[in-house]
Amino acid sequence: MELTIIICTAAIGLYMAWNIGANDVANSMADAVGSRSISVKQAVVLAGICEFAGAVLVGSSVTNTVRKGIVDPSLLATMPGIDASAAATIMVIGMTAALLSAALFLNFSSLWGIPVSTTHSIVGAVAGFGIVAAGWSAVNWGKMGQIVASWFISPVAGGLLAFFIFNLISKYILGQEKPTRAAIRYTPLLVFVLTAVVTLATVYKGLKHVTGDLPWLTDAVTLYIGLGFSAIMASLSILWVKNKLRNKDHLPISAQLEQVEQLYVPLVVISSCAVAFAHGANDVANAIGPFAAIVHILQTGTIEMKVGVPFWILCMGGIGIVLGLATYGYRVMETVGTKITEITPSRGVAADLAATATVLVCTRLALPVSTTHTLVGAILGIGLARGLGGVNRKVVTSIFGSWIITVPAAALMSMILFLIGKFFFFDLIREIIIK
Repeated sequence: MELTIIICTAAIGLYMAWNIGANDVANSMADAVGSRSISVKQAVVLAGICEFAGAVLVGSSVTNTVRKGIVDPSLLATMPGIDASAAATIMVIGMTAALLSAALFLNFSSLWGIPVSTTHSIVGAVAGFGIVAAGWSAVNWGKMGQIVASWFISPVAGGLLAFFIFNLISKYILGQEKPTRAAIRYTPLLVFVLTAVVTLATVYKGLKHVTGDLPWLTDAVTLYIGLGFSAIMASLSILWVKNKLRNKDHLPISAQLEQVEQLYVPLVVISSCAVAFAHGANDVANAIGPFAAIVHILQTGTIEMKVGVPFWILCMGGIGIVLGLATYGYRVMETVGTKITEITPSRGVAADLAATATVLVCTRLALPVSTTHTLVGAILGIGLARGLGGVNRKVVTSIFGSWIITVPAAALMSMILFLIGKFFFFDLIREIIIK
C-alpha cells in the first residue's frame, strides 16, 4: 500500500512538473521565439536540454519540505490532540493536496496561454492546507507579504530596466546614421554586460546547489570569474562583429538595421538558454520538493524542514518539465513572445538582460521575486519604449489579473482537496506511517 501511495503522489508530482514546463519554462524561450530568432520546435529542443540539465545535474540535492517557509510543519505536531503519526499523516495529505491544486491552477492558466508563477502557485497551495490543518497562525504572513509585494516589484523593476537598456541600444546603435558602424563599436560592451549577468545568475540560481560546499568559491571569487569570462567573450565578440558587419555601412539604413538585428540573434538565443538552465536548477523543487517530503515521511514517519532528494526524483522532475514544454508550452510561448508587444532580436536581448539582472539582484538581496513576472514586465518595458500603442493592453490586463488570483485560487483548491483527502484517506495513511 505504501508503494501505491508513492506511485500516486509521484504521478501528481510528475503532473506538476509537466505544468511547470508548459507554463514557466515557455517564458524563458519566449523572446527567442517572438523575435523569430528560432522556431518553436528549436526552442522546445534547446529549452528541453537546458532545463533537464539544470534540474538533474545541478538541481538541489536537499530541498525545503515546504517551499519558501510559508508553513512550519513542526506546528502540526504541537497541536492539541495530535500525535506524531497524525501530524505526519496530515503533512502527507496536505503536501499531496498542495501539489495537485497548484498543478491544476497552472494547467488552467496554460490552457488560456496565461503566464503565471509556479512558485506562487505552490506557495498559495501550501498556505491553503496550512490554514485548514493548523489555523491562520501556521502561515508565515511576513513571507506571504513579501510574495504579494513581489507581484509589483518584479514586473516594475524588470520593465524599468528593460526600458532603459533598449533606449540605450536605440540611441547608440539602432538610431545612429551608420547602425552597423555603431554596432561594431558598442556590441562588445553589450556582450560583456550580458555575459557577466547571465554567468552570475547561472551560478547563483543554479550552480550554487552544487558548488555551495566549496569554501574557496566565495562571492568575490565568483564575481572575478564572471568578469574574467565576460572579458574573454567580449574580446572574441570584437572579431565576430567586425567579420559580420565589415564594409556594410554603405548599405541603406533599412538593410543596415536588418544586419544588426541578425547580429543579435545568437545573443538572444544564448541568454534564453541560460535562463532555462537556471530555471531548471532552481524551480524543479516546486514539483519535487513536496513529493520528496511525502516519500520521506512515508519511509521514516518523521517530519523534517529539509529532506534529501534522490536522483530518480530529480530525473522525474526534469522529464516532466521537458514533456510539459514539448506538448503544451507553445501556448504561453506565443502569448509572451508575440501578443504583448512586437519583439526583435535587439529587444529580446534587452528583455532577457533586464529580467536576468533583476532576478540576480533580488536573489542576492533575498527578495522573493518571480522570473515569470520579471520577464513579462521586461517585455512590457521594451513595448512601452515605443509608446502606449506598442503594447496589447487587453493581454496585459489578463496577465496581471491572473497574477493577483494565483495565490488565493491555489489556496482555495488546496483547502478543498485537503479536506476531501483527510476525510477519505487519513486512517489508511496513518496505518502505513505507524507500521
